Amino acid sequence: MSFDSFSEFLSMGGHGLYVWLSYGLGVVILVANLIVPKLARDHLLKEQKRRLRREEGVR
Repeated sequence: MSFDSFSEFLSMGGHGLYVWLSYGLGVVILVANLIVPKLARDHLLKEQKRRLRREEGVR
């Protein structure tokens, strides 16, 4: 499919809203799949360090 102008490309034959929302949602999901595990890992490491410090203080 070819477009005569950039505005036609953005409108995608009247379906642009759905097309661009789909792309945007896809990007959000991909970014979330990168960020959420890192945040969970950081939280787990912080929790483990806290537990180790607490256990060392008890002994």
